[in-house]
Amino acid sequence: MGIDTTLDMNNTSRRKLVGAGAVGTLAAALSLGMSPKAEAAEGAKASPLNSPNVYDVTAWRIKGQPKVTAESDIGAVINDIIADIKKRQSTPETRPGAVVIIPPGDYDLHTQVVVDVDYLTIAGFGHGFFSRSIKDNVDTTGWLNLQPGGSHIRVLTPPTSPQAFLVRRDGSPRLSGIVFKDFCLDGVSFVPDGNSYKNGKTGIDVASDNDSIHITGMGFVYLEHALIVRGADALRVHDNMVAECGNCVELTGAGQATIVSDNLMGAGPEGVTLLAENHEGLLVTGNNFFPRGRSLLEFTGCNRCSVTSNRFQGFYPGMMRLLNGCKENLITSNHFRRGTEGFPPFIDRTNGLDDLYGVIHAMGDNNLISNNLFAYDVPPGKIAPAGAQPTIMLIAGGDGNVIATNHVISNVDTQHVVLDGSATRSKVLDSGAASTITSYSPDTAIRPTP
Repeated sequence: MGIDTTLDMNNTSRRKLVGAGAVGTLAAALSLGMSPKAEAAEGAKASPLNSPNVYDVTAWRIKGQPKVTAESDIGAVINDIIADIKKRQSTPETRPGAVVIIPPGDYDLHTQVVVDVDYLTIAGFGHGFFSRSIKDNVDTTGWLNLQPGGSHIRVLTPPTSPQAFLVRRDGSPRLSGIVFKDFCLDGVSFVPDGNSYKNGKTGIDVASDNDSIHITGMGFVYLEHALIVRGADALRVHDNMVAECGNCVELTGAGQATIVSDNLMGAGPEGVTLLAENHEGLLVTGNNFFPRGRSLLEFTGCNRCSVTSNRFQGFYPGMMRLLNGCKENLITSNHFRRGTEGFPPFIDRTNGLDDLYGVIHAMGDNNLISNNLFAYDVPPGKIAPAGAQPTIMLIAGGDGNVIATNHVISNVDTQHVVLDGSATRSKVLDSGAASTITSYSPDTAIRPTP
């Protein structure tokens, strides 16, 4: 790829820019959702991708380290690009950020990437997800593919710095406007085998307060922790494939005004698919949650959040948990399917809970659980404790909770709603016949389904 020598840039002998030629322009434009002109020519000046703030990892070379390439250590290459960004964008008034392009290919990441600049977009060409779990448990003779594809990064970081991308910066303002888009982070293997979901590796760890970070179109596979975000404000986690990871999305510490939408996610049997702590106004919508996390959605201390129009399929009780005083949350128009494990390596795994815990287990005040469909299909011999009627919705404590117009389908007799004695002023409306609702609280208002 040629260099546009008319551009004002530092160290031109060791950098090449996407957009200088037709191939580069096309590659970057496709990745960023632009429509390049078909007649783009070598040295075309009109393309916005001729900016010195657009980098191609395959063309970048680290000064004094000619043998380090994106293929051999993409982490070291991206760190050097970030150093170049900080060198060129050196004053508070001139820091527009940059775009780092990862063309399709296989890249090893030995060096942790530290993202400490704002407005940085790291973009690839497709999430490239591939089921390593199936590959590790069946005969692959004759398979056409044996590795993830797209813009595929193998996370080979050491235990001392296990995150592929660590987003962190001290000082003010908080980090803002960072985008991870359309590439695959692959932990390669678990120890001691592909069914442990343990290797200590993390895909992306946002470790300091942040504003308007977007994670979109990503693939995460075989990572003990796929995505951790602390202190999020206006975070968007959208349209990602996060599976065969110990834990999928962990929103820790606290956060506000975040959206988790249109993702496909499934954690390991000891992990959680979506965890949120102390969040205000979190929207969870349009996601497909699938097995086999210990819980598919786990809120702790979250208030005024909405969980709508999601599909949940799980193998264990406690598919959804609202814990530690969750208040004023809306849980509506979701589809829950509680089934049993069928994949041989995991048939004997459990999350340690019994079926009296509830498919939904809620503890908090003034939550509304309405218009959900529950399909419970567990063989009687696998229900614990033996002979029990499984609980679909358990209100384990709190004041003023409302359970309304939910529909339950089951292959066995169930208690649709159970209210603990510590629950006060609850309402249960049109969510089951009188025989399927049990309240240990003296002040529950119940209107059974006719």
